[in-house]
Formats: sequence, C-alpha cells, structure tokens
Amino acid sequence: MIRRPLVATLAGAAALALAVSACAPQDEDSGASASKSPASCAKDKLPLKSPGKLTIATDKPAFEPWFKDDDPSNGQGYEGAVAYAVAGKLGFTKDEVVWKTQSFESSYAPGPKTFDFDINQISVTPAREKAVAFSDGYYDVQQGIVTLKGGKFENAKSVAELGKARIAVQVGTTSLQAVKNQIKPADEPKIFNTQIDAVNALKNKQVDVLVVDLPTAFYVTAAQIDDSKIVGQLPQSQGGVTEHFGLLMERGSGLAGCLDQAIGQLKSSGELAKIQQQWLTASAGAPVLK
Repeated sequence: MIRRPLVATLAGAAALALAVSACAPQDEDSGASASKSPASCAKDKLPLKSPGKLTIATDKPAFEPWFKDDDPSNGQGYEGAVAYAVAGKLGFTKDEVVWKTQSFESSYAPGPKTFDFDINQISVTPAREKAVAFSDGYYDVQQGIVTLKGGKFENAKSVAELGKARIAVQVGTTSLQAVKNQIKPADEPKIFNTQIDAVNALKNKQVDVLVVDLPTAFYVTAAQIDDSKIVGQLPQSQGGVTEHFGLLMERGSGLAGCLDQAIGQLKSSGELAKIQQQWLTASAGAPVLK
C-alpha cells in the first residue's frame, strides 16, 4: 500500500490549508529567513527538541516505496534512507535518531512541533510556508505512466512509444503539461476534471495509459486499480516550476540552514541520486523512460 499522494489529499486538506493561511503569523520575516543562516551546524550547537537526539516524524502507516515494512527506523525506502543520510551529515549515528508519529494533515498546521523535522512526501507550497518552514527539496516530483497489465504499452521503453497511446490525464496538472510538452501524443489526450475520473478511464479500458505524478502512480497501482503497473517515469523536464518535497520544521526553526547544508552535500556528492535510483527507480519498478 502507498500513502495518499498530494493530489489525493488536496480535497481533504483544503479546509486545513485555508486554516493554515488564516492562522499563520502575519510577520512574514519573523524567524524563517534568519534560520537559513545558521551560526553553527556543529552537532552540540543544534537547537534540538531532545539534547543529543535527532527527533524525526512521519505518518503511520509508513508506506512503500518511501519506507519499508512500515518501519522508518530500519533506514530503508527512499525517505527512510534520506532521513538517515541527513542525520549522518548532521553528525548523528543511527541510535541517536528517534522516530515519532505525526499525521500528514496535522504536520503543516501552525504552532510548535514536537519533532526536529518531518519527512512525509510533503510538497512545499506557499500556503504551507506561511505556517511552517521547509528545507530545500530532497525530491523533485516526476511524472509516472500507469497502464493495465497485459496492455499494449506495458513494456514501453521510450517516451516516443507513448506518442501512439490513448492517454488519460487530469486538467490543470503538471501531468497535463508533461503530456503536451514531452510525450506530444499523435491524438489529443483525454482530459478529465478529477483524478478519479482519469483513473476510472484506465480501469474501464477507455484509454491505454494514465499520466500522473509518480507518488500518485504508486498509489494508483497499489490501491486503486487491480492488475495495473507503472510503465516508467518521464525524464525530469527542463524549465518551469517543479513540485518538490521538503523536510518540514516549525516556523523559525534554527535547523533550517543546517538541513539545507546537509541536503546540498548529499546532492553534490551524488548520494541523493543513488538513493533515488535504488528506491524510486530500480526496486520500485519505475525506470526512467528514454
């Protein structure tokens, strides 16, 4: 099973998002900007909830491929591995990391937090940034291609092959932009007002493939359409605004700059790319299409 992706939670979280905006501090400059310039990222200087321990939160259940066996502490799955890689850059050993449960919807509500940071496929949005702080992105959301097992395009290896497919996609999404700009299908895609309508079009075999963001693709194949599979993911598009996940902290957290530094080191060393290859491409069955 896969946790609810962003598009699946938007409707349920809309009221909370509005509440977040309404309850957010009015002083946009208080705390958040200063935290991006840490005086020191030495382990003993970090502003932690529990001295000597790094407290990390996520939801329960913790779904694959983001975590493994519903156990964040094993360091497996993409976000489990990223969490411990960040902890390592901050100087923490595995036994110095403490996990706690925090629901997805409540994580970005305003107010003090009981964790140092939360890692839970939380997309950075302007509304959320009014109530909480985010690190730099540790995952740029890419587009996934879903089809039925046994379907004509289940073994497609290239974006060009998908140009001949009947495609379902939701209106107003980055997925629709990707269909038009990257796949460039011979026939106009079938555009639906809601994600569930697009899912049902594939389920009822009205189309050959469904294009959604990759986190949603994992959810669709695990919970919405039996005998479906991920064909692969589109290459990262160039230009435009890319949705990304960030580590979430309470607003004004003094950890923000140090987390940015840790993520930057993981990116520059290539370690973050290796973690993504292991957990979101290879083992998850979502190869990048050529």
